[in-house]
Formats: sequence, C-alpha cells, structure tokens
Amino acid sequence: MRNLGPIKWPGNSLSVPRGWEIPTNGKKLIIGVPVKIDFTEFVKISKDPKTGTMDVTGFCIDVFHAALKVLPYALPYEFTPFSNPDGTSAGNYNDLVYQVYLGKFDAVVGDTTIRANRSLYVDFTMPYTESGVVMVVPIIDRTSKNAWVFLKPLTWDLWLTTFCFFLFTGFVVWVLEHRINEDFRGPPSHQFGTSVWFSFSTMVFSHKENVISNLARFVMIIWVFVVLILTQSYTANLASLLTVQQLKPTVVDIKDLLRKGDNVGYAKNAYVYGLLKEVGFKDSNLKDFRTMEALDEALSKGSANGGIAAFVDETPTMKLFLAKYCSKYTMIGPIFKTEGFGFVFPKRSPLVHYVSQAILAVTEGEQMMSIESKWFKKESNCQSSSQLGSSNSLGLDSFWGLFLIAGVASIFALIIFVASFLFENGHLLINSDSEASTSERIGVLFKIFNQKDLNSRTFKSSQPRDRITDARDEVNISPNNNWPESPFSYNNHSNGNSEQHIPPPGQAALESVPRHGFL
Repeated sequence: MRNLGPIKWPGNSLSVPRGWEIPTNGKKLIIGVPVKIDFTEFVKISKDPKTGTMDVTGFCIDVFHAALKVLPYALPYEFTPFSNPDGTSAGNYNDLVYQVYLGKFDAVVGDTTIRANRSLYVDFTMPYTESGVVMVVPIIDRTSKNAWVFLKPLTWDLWLTTFCFFLFTGFVVWVLEHRINEDFRGPPSHQFGTSVWFSFSTMVFSHKENVISNLARFVMIIWVFVVLILTQSYTANLASLLTVQQLKPTVVDIKDLLRKGDNVGYAKNAYVYGLLKEVGFKDSNLKDFRTMEALDEALSKGSANGGIAAFVDETPTMKLFLAKYCSKYTMIGPIFKTEGFGFVFPKRSPLVHYVSQAILAVTEGEQMMSIESKWFKKESNCQSSSQLGSSNSLGLDSFWGLFLIAGVASIFALIIFVASFLFENGHLLINSDSEASTSERIGVLFKIFNQKDLNSRTFKSSQPRDRITDARDEVNISPNNNWPESPFSYNNHSNGNSEQHIPPPGQAALESVPRHGFL
C-alpha cells in the first residue's frame, strides 16, 4: 500500500470533483457557438466542402483555447453551431444561453455578454473583454478656416489678462523712468503713448527706448521672459490650428441624438435595442444592421439623408468595426455599463471557477494582447485617439504662475521706488513750520514727482553740455555776426597761398567751441 501514488480522477486531474463528473476522453463537452453573418472575427464557422468537417475560429475561440491550456486537467469538448438545418442562426443570444439551462449544451463560447436576466438561468465566467456599451459616430475635419482664427490659440481670459499686464507693465516702467529718462518725458499724451508703445513693443522686442534705472531693468527682465513664453506658445498653437487636421466627432452625447430626433443604429437581435428603448428612442428612429458594410453606408449618409447619426453596440464589437473604418469614425462612451463577454456554463458548475481563474491568467499576460492584435487589425492610415482634436486654446490656468511672478516683481519695484522717493522728499509732509494744508503738501510732492530728478546721473552728466549750449546761443544772437572762419577752415583755404591770416585770440577762442555745443 505504501507504493501507491496519488489518486488521479477522470480527466487526469488530481483535484477531487465537487459533485460533478469532469468529462473524460470518452465524454466531451457539447459547446454551443453562435452563427454569425458579420463580425465573424469573434466566431467564424466554416466547413470543408470535401470532407464535411467543421472548423470554428475567431477571437472568442482563441481565448477559450488559451484558457483551457491553463487548466490543471484535460477538458475534451466539441463545438456545435446553434443553427437551423439550413445553416442559419436558430435564435438570438438569449435563446442560445437558454439552451444551456435546458441541458442541450454543456457550455456556450462566443461573444456572449454577461447580463442580469441571463444569470438567472446560467453562470458566467469572469469577463475576458472590455465592458460597456459605446456608440460610434462620424468624425469631421473642423480645422479653423475663418478670419478670426488668430484669436483661438488663447482663451478670452488669457487675452484679457495679457492686455492688462501690458498696460500695468508700461505704467510701472513710466513711474520708475519718467523722472530720470528723457524718453519718458514730455506732454502727458506723449508720456502715455510712449509708455503704452514701449510695453506692447516688447511682444516683438522692437522697443527703442532705453531703460536707465535698475528697478525698471529688473521689471523688464521678468516681463520679457513672460512675453517670450507667451509668444512662443501662441505661435505653436496657431500653427497647430492652421496645419494639423482637427478631427472631431459629430456628436458626443446620446441625449443630443434623442433631442434632435436623429436615427440610431443597433445590431440585429442584440439586447442594445432594449437599452435604447429605455432611454426614450422611438421605433421609427431605430434601425438594425447585420453587416459592417451596411453600417458604414448608413453612417456615411447621416440621419438627414435616410441613414443614421450613430451606431450603438458593445465595446469589443465597435473596436472591431473601427479597426476597419478608423479613418471615418470614432468611439464615444461607454454610455451604458455592462460586464463584457463571458463563457456560459450551467448553474453551480465547478468549471466556472477554474475557467475564470484561467481567463484571469490569460488576460493579465501578453497572450491576450497577441490574440487581440491577431483579430483586430487596424488600417495602416489609422490615427491614434490623441491625434483627434489634439489642439485646444491655451487658458490662464497654464500661465497664471508667470503672471504672478511678473506682478510680484513689478509691485516690489514700485514699493522700493516709493520708499526711496518718500525718504528723499518726506520732510515736506512732516514739516511743522509750514502753514500749508496736507492736501497742498501732497500736491507739492506730486509736482516734484512729475519733475526731472536733477540729482540723477543722467541729468548731472548733461549740465555742462547745457551751459555750453547756452553760451553758443548768446553768441548766435550777438549783433556782430561777421566772425571770421575758424583756424581749421582758414588753414584749409590757405594751403595754396603764401599769406596766412591769424584771427584775434578772442575770436579764435569763441570759434573753438564746437557748433553742436558738445565737449
């Protein structure tokens, strides 16, 4: 007795059966498969005309084969089409699932959706596909071709914020520069125009006015960086709007179809018809289809021309359709929640647990990806979903950090300028000897603020030049304007003469002053 090995149950299994007889090689599972006219990539039944043998292939069949390889025991089976004697389908999917409850099939393998009403009679394995009901709608090219397309790269809040910051930056630079910079002085209209021009010209970096104060230079360094980022982002987004094809779906919500009264398509004998009726669609607006070619033709026509505006079905089916027509349509949703495709077994079958574990092992690995790529082959000209409508207007939420930095820098420079100005002229406000009112003292401060700062380096360096210019003006208004030529010009004329005329010393000293008054 000690030499006996472990018990092998029928099917070469080491696990004890839980009240069910695991089929042996002498007894096969009778597995029902649906008969499909189109979408045969899921299940396809073909017969050899010479031998009469039946071959069942497809995405669902490959997933089932992969799951069986994971099982710890052999599971013999035989596929049987759910068909009439003439080869046509014997009913819809509810009828096919009900055959398991009646005992005519031991299981069902195919694109069978896990539904609550079906689970009352059978058990489903774990789903092996994506869940949900989606709708497929046409896509159109909405590349902007109107006269105001140059405004679309930025949202209105970003345009408004940028405009306000241009004005604010021009004001800040004027405050910091107008007392020490001749470019920002003159009549009020000239000062305003110069400030606005200077600020907006930074968009193309064409400003010609010099910035003298270090505070203004600090503000401009920050602002030029902000303008550089804005202009580069604007240029890139505008180029995308004008050159990249903007493919957008014609509709994004099934309620829009219901409100407009558009026609909607669904797969014949599918439970989706009941879902659409629950939403509120009338029979006159619902059209059933059985082939992808007919569906493509109806979607191309559109609802207004006797076709449909959208087609509603499960995610795996629509992925298969888009693999063939991806350049014309896109998928929206899911609009309804479902559990996906699953294999059908009788109630309380122990195979449900083991097959579900096997399905999880298959779907979590790379084998599922290879099966999908085998049956759901996309067209070579398909675009990824990221390429559909990839360009959007840039909003303030993308740049508020830059504006915050520019605003803080400008306010910081203004605070330093005001503190320095009050430190130099604050005695006018606190002078107790003066009989002027507070408003008059503040007015005096504003007058000083609007005047030149003669203590600045700019005007200090120009004072000697001003004195020389004044002296030149006095000379010009003298009654005696018959001054002889300068020694330099006189010498040039006398190069060919033997006589030289030397002007008096006083006259020579006056004539040595340059005509433009500069040293």
